[in-house]
Amino acid sequence: MYIFVVHKTSYMASNWNDYNRQIDEQLAKGQTNYSKIARDIVGDVKGLDSFRTYVSRRARRKGENSIVDETLHRGNLKDDTWKVAWVKNKVTGVSALVTNPDYANNGIDYDLIRDDMVEEFKKLSPIVKPYKRNKTKNNHCLVLDIADLHIGKLSTSNGVGSSEEYNVDIAIKRALESAESLMDKSSAWNIDQVYFIIGNDVLHTDNTTGSTTKGTNQDTDGMWYDNFKIARSVYSHIIKKLSIVAPVHVIHCPSNHDQMTGFMLADAVSCYFHNDKNITFDVSAMHRKYVKYGKNLLNFSHGDGAKIDKIPYLAAHEVPQLWADTIYRYAFMHHIHHKQYYKFMSGADFIGMTVEYLRSPSGADKWHSDKGYVGSKISIEAFIHHPTGGQVARLTHNF
Repeated sequence: MYIFVVHKTSYMASNWNDYNRQIDEQLAKGQTNYSKIARDIVGDVKGLDSFRTYVSRRARRKGENSIVDETLHRGNLKDDTWKVAWVKNKVTGVSALVTNPDYANNGIDYDLIRDDMVEEFKKLSPIVKPYKRNKTKNNHCLVLDIADLHIGKLSTSNGVGSSEEYNVDIAIKRALESAESLMDKSSAWNIDQVYFIIGNDVLHTDNTTGSTTKGTNQDTDGMWYDNFKIARSVYSHIIKKLSIVAPVHVIHCPSNHDQMTGFMLADAVSCYFHNDKNITFDVSAMHRKYVKYGKNLLNFSHGDGAKIDKIPYLAAHEVPQLWADTIYRYAFMHHIHHKQYYKFMSGADFIGMTVEYLRSPSGADKWHSDKGYVGSKISIEAFIHHPTGGQVARLTHNF
């Protein structure tokens, strides 16, 4: 597309329909001086030569003897109904990719749709005032992290063995069962803050074709739209239950299986709880998320981005003040579905950051089974942190 400057302002798609109308009017009157047409429309400004070239090309394209026009006419492609065309004329041997300057860009701006959607969701969001909570001493925070739930994954006993079987119903059951179990186990501590981590391949696919964000085909269970609604319901149920325990901060980690639908899911859930004063959200598209709880720095990311040995350095660079203000630093990673644990030292006997990959409730699919990537413990984990004592407990619900 041509971009030219008029009074130091870039004029792009929004102006083309008006420009084309004026050009066509001039051509219809028999005007063949393309420089004059250009000057009459935009004035004597910087970028006039580019616009003059555009006028010339448009005039040629509209010529009665244009091979392009004739070929497009034969193909019933007219006016503003097509964007680009590969024109091939067997008689003359002409073969060219043609862009239509008349094309009406009727694409939908997601940001505008989202604003409207958010406003509608806010109207539906129930108003919930802050709960009155008893003051307690020796408080702790609860980190509940359902890693790699993969709603929509299909693993059958015939393909992977009964121990690894997985489908939508199993995913839902494991998410709800583990959340209840881990909340019960955390009751031994006085919890004054909950961090609930969402995203991390909560959905197994990212489109209507049953593949991941990058297009890797998957064995799937259920329809994509049903799985989206199921995930929304599961998240909403768990968040409501957690908000009874303590104020909840929900953190979304973008992931490789559902980068788009996972964000939309997190966005939809945050809209629903917009008026609940007991729940806050971080659903930004940032790959790495950070929170501070007392002297604890907590870092969350999916684990498919930066290399493991870069995580502490990135934390120190991206949140230097939080790094300086904390003593205990933890990074919780996902993606690989089995436990790995690292301690990075910043000096002799001084721990810079502890980084670990969390276990998943998801069974292996046929591809992983065929490759021998099986046998990992299937579980969901949670962690208890004291504001000045660091991580004091880890809770596990095994399946």
